[in-house]
Amino acid sequence: MSNATPGQGPGHWAGRGGEAPIRFGFLLVPDFTLIGFGAAVDPLRLANMVARKKLYEFVTITMDGEPVRSSAGICVQPDYAAADATDLDGVFVVGPNPLPITGTEPIQRWLRTLAGRGVAIGGVDTGSYFLACAGLLDGHRSTIHWEDMDALLDRFPRLVVSNKIYEVDRNRCSCSGGIAPVEMMIHLIGLGGGGRKVAKAVAELLIYECRGPDEKQKTSLRDVSNASHPKLVEAIKLMECNIEEPLSMEELAAHMQFSARQLERLFRETLNCTPRQYYLQIRLERARQLLTRTNRPIADIVMACGFVSFAHFSHRYHAGFGISPSAERRRHTADAAGSK
Repeated sequence: MSNATPGQGPGHWAGRGGEAPIRFGFLLVPDFTLIGFGAAVDPLRLANMVARKKLYEFVTITMDGEPVRSSAGICVQPDYAAADATDLDGVFVVGPNPLPITGTEPIQRWLRTLAGRGVAIGGVDTGSYFLACAGLLDGHRSTIHWEDMDALLDRFPRLVVSNKIYEVDRNRCSCSGGIAPVEMMIHLIGLGGGGRKVAKAVAELLIYECRGPDEKQKTSLRDVSNASHPKLVEAIKLMECNIEEPLSMEELAAHMQFSARQLERLFRETLNCTPRQYYLQIRLERARQLLTRTNRPIADIVMACGFVSFAHFSHRYHAGFGISPSAERRRHTADAAGSK
């Protein structure tokens, strides 16, 4: 076995070199996302199968070595406590949903110790939040699940956080939620001993069509509304880009070189609603995201989503979601505290 420091091989994610398998640890945080963990670990298993040799070893870790329950309620018995997990080339933090309010300090200390030893560090789903808390994303590109992006940037405004499905920047990597870890792990497999040939075979076994490196993680509202008309797509894009200071229907139509009447007819015929109704829904969805995923004062959210007053915002929010903004914030806070 080579004496190279873990995490310092070619591309930081290619292990020690030679015939030694690359050894990855997966830190499972309480309420970790089960789909994120599975999507991250199974490509490694398949890489070994395709290569017909052990390219990767992978172990599960919890901070105290005790079983940990996922957000889906399924309990996992880890292989190691953090203090006993040694000889690792890389560690991935599989993050929880929702983000924790407290209790991240032991994880931060452990991650900083690993990084100091040259271990590559990654985040799955909300895992990059823990890397940021430990100061390990400073000067690195990163990403996180789109629902938690505002919370991450509110706390760490100087971070470079993209909307891509994954980011690999030297000895740090991160990805968003759902099945996005598959994409990141296939990329990392391509950097390892199996190279692109094994990575491509893994993607085929997973029946997974890899997206481009610049693919964004969040599906736009305009992409899920059967908005095939190019002018409709243009209108919704303008709405999404002008939330804090909403455009009037006349301004929106003028940007599109349409009349207000043509714009109205287009929305009614294709989406069975008016442009004002659709625009309001975009702004309310954005407000709900900020309410439940950040600690921003509600007064700031009112302005950020283009409402003229708290009373107006509260009325619209209750009409749209059946709950007041204040009650929504209290319920979310109570749910997050109760899950700890």
